[in-house]
Amino acid sequence: MRKKLVVGNWKMNGGLERNAVLLAGLAACGNREGVDVVVCPPYPYLAQAVAALRGAAVAVGGQDLCAFKDGAYTGEVSASMLLDIGCAWVIVGHSERRSLFGETDAVTAAKVLAALDAGLSPILCVGESLAQREAGDAEVVVRAQLDRVVDVLGAERFAGVVVAYEPVWAIGTGKTASPEQAQGMHKEIRMHLERRGVAAEGVKILYGGSVTAANASQLFAEPDIDGALVGGASLVADSFSSICAAAAAR
Repeated sequence: MRKKLVVGNWKMNGGLERNAVLLAGLAACGNREGVDVVVCPPYPYLAQAVAALRGAAVAVGGQDLCAFKDGAYTGEVSASMLLDIGCAWVIVGHSERRSLFGETDAVTAAKVLAALDAGLSPILCVGESLAQREAGDAEVVVRAQLDRVVDVLGAERFAGVVVAYEPVWAIGTGKTASPEQAQGMHKEIRMHLERRGVAAEGVKILYGGSVTAANASQLFAEPDIDGALVGGASLVADSFSSICAAAAAR
């Protein structure tokens, strides 16, 4: 039985005063059996989150990292820096990094490797655009994104990666893949990893894309959906708490 995982991605939102109120509300979200909880604020607020959540059953993660260990990479943040400040997790390859900042599958794979090498738990995002889905290429696109990482890590090390399936057309749009659509892709991801030699039954696969308190229970009822990567709803303590409760109930 894979333990559920709910991750809140704040994206580029926050402020010290606003965060303090939100973090106080989120501190109780992890006190539920059967679910792990992670919050991922922007870089400047990671220390604030770590301090506010100390002693709470809620871990902290970064939203991105650099593939290089250290050196002359102005503006970048390394895996060791995230660990040093108290992070245990990091999101890698989010569709916004791919589409807005030109990150390739190769860059994403290098970042996953850097995270694992440093001892961080990476959350690898994969997903297709609306045009790719309508062309019938959704599974081909997602398999290719997975393959690049498996090629770099090898099947054994990939077992330490959490996968987050986020259909690009459902991120921040209010549109959500139906539970059946999401389950179909999650099952295909697990089967494809198995074909690549990964011990896929133990790999957590999260769904992301306009996850809310209203649709979380239906999504979590599907056998291959092991939790959620939550965007906007993670900025409202009550909404995020309800999503965590729905995960614990499954």
